[in-house]
Amino acid sequence: MSVLVAARGLAVGYGAAPVLTGVDFTLSGGERIGVLGPNGGGKTTLFRALLGELRPLAGELTVAARCGTVPQTERSRLDFPVSALDVALMGTIAGRPWWKRPGRTERRRARAALGRVGLEELAERTFGELSGGQRQRVLVARALVQDAGIVLLDEPFTGLDSASAERLEALLGELAGEGRGVVIATHDVEQARAWDRVLCLNRRQVAFGAPGQTLTREVLAATYGGAIVTLPDGHGGEALALLPPHHCDHEHGA
Repeated sequence: MSVLVAARGLAVGYGAAPVLTGVDFTLSGGERIGVLGPNGGGKTTLFRALLGELRPLAGELTVAARCGTVPQTERSRLDFPVSALDVALMGTIAGRPWWKRPGRTERRRARAALGRVGLEELAERTFGELSGGQRQRVLVARALVQDAGIVLLDEPFTGLDSASAERLEALLGELAGEGRGVVIATHDVEQARAWDRVLCLNRRQVAFGAPGQTLTREVLAATYGGAIVTLPDGHGGEALALLPPHHCDHEHGA
C-alpha cells in the first residue's frame, strides 16, 4: 500500500512555541492507527496539522490524500433540525461554490455514502433523533462524500453501547480494506490494541509501533504522566490501571 502520511521530526503549535514535538510516523493505505494521549497531549493539534490547518514549525509533514474528519457527536448540535442526508451532504460543500445548492449529483453521492455505512433507509431521519452509533456512521458518510483517502476520528467510541461499537469497528475495518488510512484518537488503551499501530503522544511523541510492542507499562506511564498498576478486573483476571501523577509523587515522598 502507498504511504498516505509521513511525518519526520514534526513540531506544530498555535504560535511560535510548539505544542507537539518530535513526531515521526507513517500511515499507509489500509492501515488503522490509534492515537493515545491525555487531554492537551497533542491529539487535536496533530489532526489539525493533517488537515492543513496548522503549518509545521519544524520538521516535515507529507499528506498524500484528502482528509475527512469524524468529530465527537457529543459536541454536535442535536437540537438543530437537519436530517442524516443533510449532514452527509455537508461533505459536498468544499467541491461546489458556497452559493450553489446541492443538486442531484451531490444528493446521489450522499445517499450512496449513507448506504455504504448502512443508513440509507434513515436518510430523512432527523440527525438528533438517531442513536449515538448511527450519528457516528452518518459523520463517517460525510467523510466518504468528501472522497477522503484518510479518515480522522476523534473519540468515535465514546458513549456507544457494545453493539454499536462493534458495528463501527467493523466499518472502520472495511474502510481500511478499501485502501483508506484510518486514524482514531482515543483514551481507551484496550481499544487501541485492536488497531494496526499505535501513536502515543504527550506534547511529544512517546512511542509508535505495533500495539504489542508499544503499549507497555513504561510507555503508558510516560504517555499519561502516572504509574501503571495491575488490579483485579472482578472476573478472576487482571487489568491495567493508571495512577494519577500526584499519587505517584506522594508515594515517592513518603
